[in-house]
Amino acid sequence: MKLKHKFTRSRHSGFTLVEIILALALTTMLLGLLSSGVFIVAEDWNRNSENLDKNLDEALAILQIDRALQGAFPHSYTNEETLARHIFFSGDDAHLTFVSAVSPQRNAGSTAWEIYAIDNEGVYLTLAPAFSDNPAARLEEAEPRLILPDYSVSFSYLYQELDENRAWRDDWYAEENLSLPLAVYARFEPADTQGEVMEVVAPIRANQHRTIRPNTIIEVGL
Repeated sequence: MKLKHKFTRSRHSGFTLVEIILALALTTMLLGLLSSGVFIVAEDWNRNSENLDKNLDEALAILQIDRALQGAFPHSYTNEETLARHIFFSGDDAHLTFVSAVSPQRNAGSTAWEIYAIDNEGVYLTLAPAFSDNPAARLEEAEPRLILPDYSVSFSYLYQELDENRAWRDDWYAEENLSLPLAVYARFEPADTQGEVMEVVAPIRANQHRTIRPNTIIEVGL
């Protein structure tokens, strides 16, 4: 009788097939819930990381443009046809070219910058080395880089009137004005209404050349 009793206890001490199947089903369900939760968290993390990277890239591009404009100077060159001295700076409300002592690649020497926007694409930046000549040809040969996708840009230029009041105008050509503007205002607007408008107001300290001076104070009607 004792042997039979021990045999009966040992026979009922393990799990039944139904219990094992239920345990496996519960484990599978829990793992599925955990994996879906991890996937959602990872997806949100990737989305937030992409947005953060995009915002950082945009902020870095705006910072570089701001520093370059503040480092702009009246780069002069000789016109080979007239032998006259000109200053390289050309800007209107949608396009700007200038020479700056600031280079995003930290290259030695001066750098020619060109900033403009193409509809349905974004804001482009072109860089070229600026030597003692006119850097316009090198800018045309250089490869433009898209720095602000789905953005547009508009520029304004600060000048001083005859009565010494200051005002903004929508173009500035250094060949005519023989100097740089006192400051440049750039406004970057996203095509998406949910995007952030970014602005730059960059004063140009070296706005006049040491030897090339305007003959008269420019007065422009707005």
